Amino acid sequence: MTLKYIDDIMASSEKEKRKYTTITIPAPLFESIKKSIKDTGFSSVSDYATYILRETTAELNSKKGGKKSEDSTIVKKLRALGYM
Repeated sequence: MTLKYIDDIMASSEKEKRKYTTITIPAPLFESIKKSIKDTGFSSVSDYATYILRETTAELNSKKGGKKSEDSTIVKKLRALGYM
């Protein structure tokens, strides 16, 4: 099943500013998500997918940044102790 980002509430000028794309997921997954988000704050499977993708991407990015920061901290401590 294809997820499309549709927002009829937005003004035409705002629609032109936003760029959207389409993703494809298995139909059973779509139906499962649709049932799962019923009675939640998500108005559509697309809204839910966007939320999950943003959260996951942010988490991955923070882990990458966190790793570099941790490595830098460890190097500084080793230098302070005279090991480097």
